[in-house]
Amino acid sequence: MIASLRGELLFKTSGRVIVDVAGVGYQVMCSQAGQGLLGEVGAQVFLHVHTDVREDAITLYGFAGVEEKEMFLLLTTVSGVGPKLAMNILSGTVPRELAMAIMSEDLSRLTRLPGVGKKTAERLCLELKDKVQPLAAGATGQPAAMPVDQNDPHASDVVSALVNLGYQPPRARQAVESVRGRLSAEQYGAMELAELLRQALRALA
Repeated sequence: MIASLRGELLFKTSGRVIVDVAGVGYQVMCSQAGQGLLGEVGAQVFLHVHTDVREDAITLYGFAGVEEKEMFLLLTTVSGVGPKLAMNILSGTVPRELAMAIMSEDLSRLTRLPGVGKKTAERLCLELKDKVQPLAAGATGQPAAMPVDQNDPHASDVVSALVNLGYQPPRARQAVESVRGRLSAEQYGAMELAELLRQALRALA
């Protein structure tokens, strides 16, 4: 089983990337949020990988952070949630925010995620509520950062992603505010999660 890949990012499109490892190109399915952490084509990247083996295909699912992989594996234990739906869910949030939504049984937040209806949201809460507590604290073991704006879930997700990468919550919030301050309301509203994360990381550089 392939557990990780390190190499050059050859290709990146919505939902998948190709990583060149010693001359062999591996196609890896990635969440939108995870792709935002990989950089541009030509960059050296490292991915945690889950290898999904089926009768008709072997599919690699890649993750920029171990927390995202752990959440993916937990999601796929839930009845009715396969690898594709798990990746769709992770494209709409980050592990810490998802864990907190599950623990608080925030069905409104969960049903805003791609592919998640009310029944799926209820199953996530029922089956994972006691299992996601370590992910709610994040890699740093600190409480989750307060969102920049309760009505702006993208900003909240990006702040949490930055905290998981080791940035202090005040700096993470300041970076997101910096990006938002440079854009018009229309530009900011149209920005995808991965792009907001990229620009916030640039602001922190």
